[in-house]
Amino acid sequence: MTDKLLDRSRQTTVRHYQQVVTTTERRAPRILIIGVVGLIGMVGLGLLAVPILIGADSFFSASAGCSGQQTGTAGQPPAGPKAKSIPANYLYWYHRVGQQYGVPWTILAGIGTVESDNGQTTLPGVHSGDNGFGAAGPMQIGIGGAATNVWGGAPVHPASEVVDGVATDEDGGGIASVYDPADAIAGAAKYLVTAGVQTNPSGAIFAYNHLQSYVQSVLFYAGQYAGGNYSVVAATMPSASSVAGCSTEAGDVSAVQAPTEAVATAIAYAEQQIGQPYLWGGTGPDAFDCSGLVMMAYRAAGIDIARTSEQQWVTERHVPAAQVQPGDLVFFAGADGTPTSPGHVGLVIGHGQMIEAYAPGFPIRISTYGTATSAPGDESPVGFTQPWSGS
Repeated sequence: MTDKLLDRSRQTTVRHYQQVVTTTERRAPRILIIGVVGLIGMVGLGLLAVPILIGADSFFSASAGCSGQQTGTAGQPPAGPKAKSIPANYLYWYHRVGQQYGVPWTILAGIGTVESDNGQTTLPGVHSGDNGFGAAGPMQIGIGGAATNVWGGAPVHPASEVVDGVATDEDGGGIASVYDPADAIAGAAKYLVTAGVQTNPSGAIFAYNHLQSYVQSVLFYAGQYAGGNYSVVAATMPSASSVAGCSTEAGDVSAVQAPTEAVATAIAYAEQQIGQPYLWGGTGPDAFDCSGLVMMAYRAAGIDIARTSEQQWVTERHVPAAQVQPGDLVFFAGADGTPTSPGHVGLVIGHGQMIEAYAPGFPIRISTYGTATSAPGDESPVGFTQPWSGS
């Protein structure tokens, strides 16, 4: 909890729909997709990540003007009891747009949930402006900046205006608005269709946001909303570097291979907080400090751990660096701690990366943690613990 104005110059990376950004950042909008069949083994995998839809201008230049509209209801699963948690207007448009474009409505709902809690969040960029990286609206579609203008034209423009993007006037109001639920949901559906959601739903969702945990998160909610009677055909995820326009200057963010469902849920929770502000003593839902973030992540997975980094260090099972797995905690002395009473903690997600609430002025982010051979200025971890062992 005592977290840290650390003198660490760790490289931070945040995945973007077609871009990996360096330094503190948050994912912009991404586009969902899901292939249908009947939900299996998804129940505990609530891996949440904040999606981003960026760098897709070239993607749409080849498909602009294609509505992607289809007829029929094939693949549209019935709504389960948990679908009642979705605001009525959003549920209506998920169903209608899903049938119209041939995209499972549960996928649209899964993306809308991960992106904006179906329009219920008050975070920047959902109802006006953008999220700081160019993503906007309840489906977090790019309108400029790092996310590029995937929407096409101004965020709100006359429906008669011809644009190169996914902008749509779904509700017939004469205006195409990225902030309007109907228009945004239809725009997301158009993108998913173009990304091949009907033949490779997992790959399409991955294109929306280059994190496998994001795909799992969307599919998790899709299964929840279908009452568990829904599944997705397994698909191979493309590597970030294989996607046109994807920058690898900061290194690809590899898929997270969680050792247990509890760990998957914890990482999903932490991932969903990326971009949220740091607040000393914060335990959410809108701001966190380092130990508060990992505590709440594991609480979401049904595992109670201590509140502060110092307490977490002394109460959890320690593991050697060579045996560290995703879900473990990595500790640092920090500016206000010591090697035996660490003042900073992060959640390991594999490949030398962690999710952390770093310090005031830095949003929650994905970053690398140092080693004994780190560059000057980097701080090496003092050790690792495994809060999930035995759960």
